[in-house]
Amino acid sequence: MGVTQDSTRSGHVADVVLRDGSTMRLRPPTESDAAGVLAFFGELSARSLVARFHGHPTVDERLVRPVLDPDWRERGALIGEHEGRIVALASYVRLRDPRSADVAFAVADEFQGRGIGMRLLEQLAAAAGAGGVEEFVADVMTSNNRMLRVFSEAGFEATRSSSAGETEVRLRLAATEKLQMSADERDHVAVAASLRPFFAPATIAVVGASSRRGTIGGELFRNVLRGDFAGAAFPVNRTAEPVAGVQAYTSVRDIPTRIDLGVISVPGPAVLAAAEDALVAGVRALCVISAGFAEVGAEGRERQARLLELVRSHGARMLGPNCLGIAVAAPRLNATFGPRALPPGNVGVSSQSGALGLALLERAGVRGIGLSSFVSIGNKADVSSNDLLEYWEDDPDTGVIVLYLESFGNPRKFARVAQRVARTKPIVAMKAGRTASGARAASSHTAALAGSEAAVDALFHQAGVMRVETLGELLDVTALLAAQPLPRGRNVAVLTNAGGLGILCADACESAGLVLAPLADETQIALRPLLPVEASLANPIDMLGSATATTYEQVIPSVLADPGVDAVIALFVPPVVAGAEEVAAAIVRAVEAAPSHDKPVLASVISGDGTPALLAQSAVTPFAYPESAARALGRVAQRAEWLRRPQGRVPSLTRIDRETARAVVDGARDRWLSDDELRALLSAYEIPLVAERRASTVADTVAAARELGLPAVVKSAVPGAHKTELGAVAVDLRDDDAVRTAAQRIGAPLLVQPFVRGGVELLVGAVQDPVFGPLVAVGPGGTFAELIGDAAFRLAPLTDVDVDELVTAGKVGRLLAGYRGAPPADRDAVADTVLRVGRLVSDIPEIAELDLNPVIAGADGCVAVDARVRTASLDVSRSLKSW
Repeated sequence: MGVTQDSTRSGHVADVVLRDGSTMRLRPPTESDAAGVLAFFGELSARSLVARFHGHPTVDERLVRPVLDPDWRERGALIGEHEGRIVALASYVRLRDPRSADVAFAVADEFQGRGIGMRLLEQLAAAAGAGGVEEFVADVMTSNNRMLRVFSEAGFEATRSSSAGETEVRLRLAATEKLQMSADERDHVAVAASLRPFFAPATIAVVGASSRRGTIGGELFRNVLRGDFAGAAFPVNRTAEPVAGVQAYTSVRDIPTRIDLGVISVPGPAVLAAAEDALVAGVRALCVISAGFAEVGAEGRERQARLLELVRSHGARMLGPNCLGIAVAAPRLNATFGPRALPPGNVGVSSQSGALGLALLERAGVRGIGLSSFVSIGNKADVSSNDLLEYWEDDPDTGVIVLYLESFGNPRKFARVAQRVARTKPIVAMKAGRTASGARAASSHTAALAGSEAAVDALFHQAGVMRVETLGELLDVTALLAAQPLPRGRNVAVLTNAGGLGILCADACESAGLVLAPLADETQIALRPLLPVEASLANPIDMLGSATATTYEQVIPSVLADPGVDAVIALFVPPVVAGAEEVAAAIVRAVEAAPSHDKPVLASVISGDGTPALLAQSAVTPFAYPESAARALGRVAQRAEWLRRPQGRVPSLTRIDRETARAVVDGARDRWLSDDELRALLSAYEIPLVAERRASTVADTVAAARELGLPAVVKSAVPGAHKTELGAVAVDLRDDDAVRTAAQRIGAPLLVQPFVRGGVELLVGAVQDPVFGPLVAVGPGGTFAELIGDAAFRLAPLTDVDVDELVTAGKVGRLLAGYRGAPPADRDAVADTVLRVGRLVSDIPEIAELDLNPVIAGADGCVAVDARVRTASLDVSRSLKSW
């Protein structure tokens, strides 16, 4: 492809996905591309040349030279290639006003209409904006409707003016919500199109399908046949030996029909040759089962990079490598080497682990959970969980989405996509493993409280993803979502024939945030004739060991009809008077015969023979134990609440001086900020700070205390110091002698502040997670911040809903509301401070840690009385994948 290591490291290489589902790698043109660029211009039609140059230029070296080896200061350029041929070029040149740049595009005639120009514009704008360009200016022939449409649909703020057959278009490159939404919508359409050959192939070839039993490729091909695949399947091996009676081929290119999906299962070193053979034959979807790539070290990572580059050069997509395969219910496709066929249903599953994927398939069948598709993404060199979310969002066969994740490639994109998808389809996720930040030595209160798991929890909470901790819980929650309506609230009625089971379930319900509310008087009146006088009509409803199948069938409809009941959990352990099968059948009959209701019904029928099978095929969701039923219902209730809350918006903030804040950080890289720098940085975002004076002598300290007013606080001014731990702070100093004594003990340099009395002490802080970006924390503050804990985290930028949750929930919410008779604090002032901290760390990612501790919130505002900020250089490495 001509991509040099230097150009890849430049940060301007990007893989893009196009409107038709094909992919392309964009990169800066180098000197070695001169002939290719010349050929590109030479192959353009007269119409395209006129549109690009507004005339008929002489196609020679003078036309090519200005776009080669861009410096990204005065000029930038990107080219797109297909199978080694340059098919698109975009470039900009800075104008006299350095904030503006002239931009122009050209796309090979046969590649027009696929969205290449739009992708070039997106990437070129990002590169130019990073270099200080604020505006693109394009002179477009008024008749060039295609290019004018690109500019109008891109999502940038645009202005137009036309004269003499030309239209001048000016694009503001600043990131806006509209721009992000436009780009996300383009990604959604393109990604879904790119994955269609994986989910709806008409033809499949298995490369490495051996006739020998027990080989991965051979068994995978036999699984395709055993699953009764709706399309045509072809084995490919070195000797063309038939597999399971099906004619084989030595090359995909020899197969007499075009292949939609190619599955490769050959030794790692042979994968590139096998992939190239398939790609040259026109395959646009590859699933690489083979191992020996990034998971084995440096050599494997290099092989994986070359494989991905090969796939991109042909505009294709790839699952894996090092994966279990893919299974899809609609075309009856089982292209995995697992022993169990896909149980059909409405659950889409993505697993980063092949072993866990096998376990999921095994247990899903036992639990009666049907799958619409199962995708093992392995090393996810290309196709990731983000991509699968984009596809499943519009897939009519998928109603519930399950993700097993070990890492995030692009968590911010995941958050946006998941939040959109979760509005219509529930997402259940199990996340294993920790990022390097989890083990990083923490040097601030915020960093000590945070960590990668806090970031994951915040991400899932904001995106509406239900996080589970175990495989059993994942299956429980999925089974409930796949078959039951969401509860309207958290009130649950527990029905049991054994008091002990009811108590266990009640305890589990309380732990899960559920409420066992009293039954309505009408419900109790309806139940009394049906139960013995000794039975308890409190909640849990203990029907006693004498309860029979008829008892369950008669009681359940009245409980479901109770307007104060949002869900029902029915429990049964067999006594001598009734059997598990007959009671299970009675529970099912009662639910199915009850007047129309939209309440979930869960059952735990405990029997030596296991859960009765008929429950799994009914309108009742079975659970092995009462506790697991309660936990699953609690998770689902959280989803119902998330759907009811507003989506939130990122508020606009006034009185922000980003330039000053940027200058402070640029002048203080990789260290703790001094008190002067801190004040300049935080004041630029109008984060409230207590008044203070710096002092270098005891006499200066006393004078400063008198100026600010007694009582005073004296503390160390050493940047980054943990003042309390070092004994470097003295508070409530009421006279000159107390100030003098403290100053002598602590030692210069010193800070003097007025002593702020009363109010609620809070911690407001932020850390930059290396994977997730800025993470904002709010919790109880003061010297016991880490001991008390209960800090809540959200990923920035923060919405108004995020901030409201941070200042109203948990211990912080109770403190601000007025704890134990204390007057309420100014919650709005705290919320504004949190918003400003979130905006600051979003705008300036070099802020690695920020601590405001304590922030003292009173009845009429809040103020930070201590602050610490550490800066760190950014890691400039990034994924080539742009979507």
